Amino acid sequence: MASPPPPPRPSVSPPVPPYVVALADDLSGAAETACALGGPVRLSLSAVDVAGTAAAHDLVVDLDTRHLPVAEAEEAVRTALRAARSGSPRLLYKKVDSQLRGHLAVEAASYAEGAEAVVIAPALPVARRTVTGGVVRVNGVPLHRTDGWRAERASAPRSLPEALSRLPVRTVPLDVVRSEPAALDAEFRRIAASGAHPAPDAETDADLDAVAAAALRLGPGFRLLGSGGLAAALGRALPRPAAAAPPPAPTQDGTPLLFVVGTAEPRAVAQIARLTAIGAHHVPLDPADLAAGTVRLPSHAAAPALAVLSIDGSAGPRPGAGRALSTALGALAAAYPGRPDLVMTGGETARTTLDALGIGELQPLGQIHHGAVHSRTPDGRHVVTRPGSYGAEDSLLRIAVALRPRLAAS
Repeated sequence: MASPPPPPRPSVSPPVPPYVVALADDLSGAAETACALGGPVRLSLSAVDVAGTAAAHDLVVDLDTRHLPVAEAEEAVRTALRAARSGSPRLLYKKVDSQLRGHLAVEAASYAEGAEAVVIAPALPVARRTVTGGVVRVNGVPLHRTDGWRAERASAPRSLPEALSRLPVRTVPLDVVRSEPAALDAEFRRIAASGAHPAPDAETDADLDAVAAAALRLGPGFRLLGSGGLAAALGRALPRPAAAAPPPAPTQDGTPLLFVVGTAEPRAVAQIARLTAIGAHHVPLDPADLAAGTVRLPSHAAAPALAVLSIDGSAGPRPGAGRALSTALGALAAAYPGRPDLVMTGGETARTTLDALGIGELQPLGQIHHGAVHSRTPDGRHVVTRPGSYGAEDSLLRIAVALRPRLAAS
């Protein structure tokens, strides 16, 4: 009598590469992601670096697509994705804005090409940005009822399925996210088998840890798309050497410290006021003068050691004018005398400033506070990037003291 056939062997997911290629749509988000991943990392401002880089560290690339026309942003992601898949095996990650700004729908659709599914989790609990019922909430308030899109041409989306209109998206409720791992894996597989993409709810870092772990168990066919919160969960889940310890704060060698504030956030006014209270020289720039190129900088001898350049926002946000103003502000900051160390708020402002300086790569050193990433340029300049919407009233002051400890006594 023939022996019964052996039981079917369980399917084994392909091994997950330990290193990541992350694609971001602006520089402050790219820097946040580089720190969040937590391992050895390069942060590049050129998509050319996606192909051919040795897979011995994470690679985060700022594609700088936030300001591009839709078709160009879509193609930039598609081109970077092809390059990433043609090189050494890497785990793919797409960094998106936690308030869903930018060309999210088209970039996500390009990123999904060739994937079994994309796991979508933009929650950022450290900044009190959560997702429940497929709705992004900021401090508990649905995104479309906040003023987070005040400087955008469009209105904020009411849900993740609406924001990702070019992809079929299925939300995954919190009780499933917090269930046994096998149940969450099965739900992700079920949604993928239906031709859709799972968008799990998340309120805590533990929720994001569960989401990242499930995606890794399911293999590289399940790509991740999320904010810095999901990137941090991915970093915690991957077995890699830790990033090198950051060096001490820069020495006090007389190098000026220049804050370049390009954000339209109302809280920026209070943040700048904390700097002027310790003696910072503040130059509010009229948008018309900035665009016309009529702003005059001080001479090298007259340049203060601590200064702030900001766009005067008293007339309110200017939807559609952001890139032109950021470009003019970046050029002005790059021409500032004394070769200052730089603190730049807003991803566009940071990118245009570094472009004007000819800087194409950063070495992230650590975070001063969440989102305020301290990096070093190849020629030794210290820079801090920070999203415009981040930070409490003392954010800029904390950054100043971290870079210039003597200011703590002011």
